[in-house]
Amino acid sequence: MKLLIYFRKGYLILKFILFLTWEIIVANIRIAYDIVTPRLRARPGVIAVPLDCKTDLEITLLANVISLTPGTLTLDVSADRKSLYLHAMYIDDVIQLKKELKRKFESPIMEILR
Repeated sequence: MKLLIYFRKGYLILKFILFLTWEIIVANIRIAYDIVTPRLRARPGVIAVPLDCKTDLEITLLANVISLTPGTLTLDVSADRKSLYLHAMYIDDVIQLKKELKRKFESPIMEILR
């Protein structure tokens, strides 16, 4: 039974690494395109993303994954550890961006670590 859990976790980790690699490539292309074209498409800003992550490891891993993705940078964690403050270069819809970050990064991290 434990062997199946290890295989499942290994699969989830590999899947997340491949997904993160893809996200990094896409973000790099988006930023490079924005740099070489005459019109600036960036709409930068700072937002607070509510956290479902509870442990230090989950929060740290989420913050690092967000910072690894070009165009986003983790700034701070709130004192009560319920929000993550980050700077994003492309904010078209704040609510949509928060949902996307939670779905793409936070949920898989919690699934892997729990």
